[in-house]
Amino acid sequence: MSVNDFFIVYGCCAVTMFLFRVMPMLILKGKAVPESINEILGLIPTAAFAALVANDLLSPHMFEKGLWSGIAPLIASALVVIVARKTRSLVWCAVVGVIAYAFLLIFHF
Repeated sequence: MSVNDFFIVYGCCAVTMFLFRVMPMLILKGKAVPESINEILGLIPTAAFAALVANDLLSPHMFEKGLWSGIAPLIASALVVIVARKTRSLVWCAVVGVIAYAFLLIFHF
């Protein structure tokens, strides 16, 4: 890739980021947004995180090392979901997830 090609790609990325990240903030600055839009926008981080986690948890090759190696992350993630619903704490979710996954891999039931 030549330097000119790099600057063209970099410029396109910069313009795209400006249009889709900065412009909406500039346009909506000081304006009231309906509550339904705020609720919808509040779901975006959760949906993005769920997509990232689901991509790592559910793969076509998850049972290649055996049934237990494939199902242990699913059990640990179910425990994390229960803790998240009860505590709504990211710290407790991380602690429970790591401990549950380690426990499940060390002690094969």
